[in-house]
Amino acid sequence: MLVKDIMKRDVVTVSPFATLRDALSLMKRHNLKCLVVEQQDAHDAWGLITYTNILKTIVAENGDIDLINVYDVCAKPAIGVGESLDVRHVASLMTDSVVKRVLVLNDNQLLGLVTMDDIVGTVLDMIE
Repeated sequence: MLVKDIMKRDVVTVSPFATLRDALSLMKRHNLKCLVVEQQDAHDAWGLITYTNILKTIVAENGDIDLINVYDVCAKPAIGVGESLDVRHVASLMTDSVVKRVLVLNDNQLLGLVTMDDIVGTVLDMIE
């Protein structure tokens, strides 16, 4: 099975200059645990921000979610894979890198997102 068979194509993005309040609002509106952080230009890297990143920052910094930007908290560059990669390799990469999400890219263009939940769900479907 390939990445393109399980990836989520409808990805919600957020500006790196948005506040953490904006990011949390987007996550709540779309019922998501992460957002893709947009590039600043065509040659820039993509990023990821998760609700865990935000909560850790709020607790550690005793931060005001209106004063801290997404760029200050996100993981950038995010790990990216191609859509033709076998899911087994992605699972191995994710476990070795201790990440739960990877971007699917083609020539630095965002195609989608794969999560560990997507992979586990696919494995469970295969054994039923």
